[in-house]
Amino acid sequence: MNEGLYKTMKSAGTASLVTGIVIAAAGLACGILMIVYGGKLLKGKNNVLI
Repeated sequence: MNEGLYKTMKSAGTASLVTGIVIAAAGLACGILMIVYGGKLLKGKNNVLI
């Protein structure tokens, strides 16, 4: 009976770890893209006539 519990805990821990890594990588990628495109917008703001 305890073996089933350990297997469940192992798979839940693995899934949580993988999910955390994927979310951290996606957040890092989004942050880098926002910095790059924000810099491009600030660089080109002098060319806009309103």
